Amino acid sequence: MPEETPRTLSHFGFYAWKEAYWALAPGARADLHREWLRALRASVPMVNLYQVSPAESGSDMLLWTAAPIVASYDTAAFFDKLARAINPYRAYLNPVDVLWGYTRPSQYTKTRSTQEIDPFSTERKPYLVAYPFVKTTSWYMMSREARQGMMNEHIRIGKQYEDITQLLLYSFGVQNQEFVVVYEMDDLTRFSDLVNELRSTEGRRYTERDTPLHMAIYHSAEETLALWE
Repeated sequence: MPEETPRTLSHFGFYAWKEAYWALAPGARADLHREWLRALRASVPMVNLYQVSPAESGSDMLLWTAAPIVASYDTAAFFDKLARAINPYRAYLNPVDVLWGYTRPSQYTKTRSTQEIDPFSTERKPYLVAYPFVKTTSWYMMSREARQGMMNEHIRIGKQYEDITQLLLYSFGVQNQEFVVVYEMDDLTRFSDLVNELRSTEGRRYTERDTPLHMAIYHSAEETLALWE
């Protein structure tokens, strides 16, 4: 039987290179990449870098970091270490957007889904999509049974796309959205088909916001940074 979802924190930071970065010689850029990556990997348990540009105009790359949350101070420690790894390079990096939240067991399923993303896996799929998500007030005013029925439809459709995995983060009270929804997939066209199918479900009536959406392409961190040398 699948295990229960553990409590972890995932942070998705979207960054664009500043003009000061482009003024550096290619060799200096490569040195900066190595130093920054070394600092990141020394600060938090999980670091992944994704290519965003030219699929998106505002950001060049996505930095996905994660850590387990066991004690009450773990969140503060995570942000302290991440800031110390990023701040020395802020002359070259412009933060464009940030999405983060916590995992927790779902109230709509009794066990952990086999399609749930493990943030600490050493294997990543080629494509990642992340977006903020907010439900309407009417959703929360309905009975648990009514919500469960609509979520069952949502879950049923999702299981038909077993090659697409999901990470659901809870952001209540810590960011402007209520959730961060993250998907990984091998085929981006399959994901587009899934989203199209979910648009016609009853639960869609109760979506207040699910933008801005970000799509990113996975390479090793070294390969991602090399795109800008």
